[in-house]
Amino acid sequence: MSYLSRESSPLSAELWQQIDAAVVETARGTLTGRRFLHLVGPLGIGAGAVPVDDATALSEAVRDGIVTTQGRRYVELPLLYEDATLLARDLERAAAASVAPDLGAVRSAARALAQKEDRLVFMGNPELGYEGLATAQGVNTLERKDWSAGENAFADVAYGIEVLLQKGVSGEYALAVSPDLALQMQRLQPGTGLLEADRVARLVGGHVVVAPALGRGRAVLVCANPENMDLVVGQDMATAFLEQSGLNSSLRVLETVLLRIKHREAIVVLG
Repeated sequence: MSYLSRESSPLSAELWQQIDAAVVETARGTLTGRRFLHLVGPLGIGAGAVPVDDATALSEAVRDGIVTTQGRRYVELPLLYEDATLLARDLERAAAASVAPDLGAVRSAARALAQKEDRLVFMGNPELGYEGLATAQGVNTLERKDWSAGENAFADVAYGIEVLLQKGVSGEYALAVSPDLALQMQRLQPGTGLLEADRVARLVGGHVVVAPALGRGRAVLVCANPENMDLVVGQDMATAFLEQSGLNSSLRVLETVLLRIKHREAIVVLG
């Protein structure tokens, strides 16, 4: 029996294909971190821990004929999940009418799981020891001006890029902004004929994403080259069969994923 236990479910292969398609479509429309982070994997559900390197301290140490790697630690890939239930009567009704079943519950679970992944990517989980792009120690932090006035958003992002360049960090830049800041940039700049959002986007090669996981009043500028950071995927988002209870089918949408920050100076938090 496979890890997802689909063989023990009463659901048809065709329905599982529809479930998979619904999960993938919903996740793609929701995830924001994956839009600019380099992906590693999927490595499979059996991948337990992966190395996380500190690019500024990585080296080999030799003592008494024993070689160890300094600046490297192994971190567990956490499993994230959300559950959904398909009602037997709904499935039978759809089959009798020869129509596709309503997979709203599965889509809701996939959306919630995607949002959970983004919260882990951007905000981390301090209680469990996971850092996020906006919460990691040792990153560059800048005080953000009022982005609803003047050209402050453009100036802040330009200064953030200058900070990265001064520290020798160059490459593919990306900017993640909270929804309120994204709205504040939707205004014309006098004498330019351009929205503030368009001017900011040009600074980062068009790589601007709106990230609800950031909350309010926060933006994160990164140089997203894989030598600086990446996103490790063990089990990519998939749906497993849990049990049949009261004739209804309980499902679990799950994944294992980990943000790896290798070069902390490649991150600028504007807050």
